[in-house]
Amino acid sequence: MSAAGGPEWVVREDAGVPVLLVLFLRRALGIREPHELPHLRGTSATPATPATEALEQQWRTLWDMTVEPQAHPSSVPLELVDGFDMLVALPAHGFDELRAAIAPHSDAALAYARDAHERYRAHASAGSGSSYRAYASAIAEHERAVGRRAHSFELNVQVLPLAQRGVWWIGALTVAVTDGLRGDIAAFDRAIGPVIAELA
Repeated sequence: MSAAGGPEWVVREDAGVPVLLVLFLRRALGIREPHELPHLRGTSATPATPATEALEQQWRTLWDMTVEPQAHPSSVPLELVDGFDMLVALPAHGFDELRAAIAPHSDAALAYARDAHERYRAHASAGSGSSYRAYASAIAEHERAVGRRAHSFELNVQVLPLAQRGVWWIGALTVAVTDGLRGDIAAFDRAIGPVIAELA
C-alpha cells in the first residue's frame, strides 16, 4: 500500500487455522523444531515416546508447506489427512509415520485452532483499521530513520497465542507475533521495527 507510482508494501495478518493446527500437533507429538519458537499456550506434550528424527523431519516439511506453501511445494501429490477437515495434507509417499502420529489428535487440534482463530478475529474486528495503522506507522518510522522511501515488500504476520512474548521469523516472508505483544501498540511498534527494516 502506498501512494500511486511509489513503492508498494503488503502486510497480511492472520491467526491461520492451519498454522495453529500444525503448532498444536508439534506440541502434542513432542517435536522440538523450530527450537527458537515457543509453544502455544494451553497445550501440552503427551507422547509416550520421544519423537524420532524421521517424525521431526516429516513434521518440519508439513510446517514449511503450511507457513509458506508457494515457497515449499511438494515434489509428490498431496493427500488430505482424515479427521482434519481438509486443513492438513501430506505428501502421498514417505509420511506414514507423521500421518499415524497425528491421527489421534485431530479433534483436540481442530478445536484449539478454531477457538484461537475466532479469538483473533473477534479482537481484530474490535480494532477495525488498527492493523493497517500499526504497520504504516512502523514503515513511516523506518523511512524517517533511513531518509528514503521504503522498498516494496510483502510480509505475512501470524498472530499466535505463544507462551512467550516476542516476534520470530518462521518463513522467508513470514513472522509469528505473540497475541499479547500484538495488542500492545507501543511494544508492537518497537518489536516490528527491525522486521520492517530488514524488508524495506
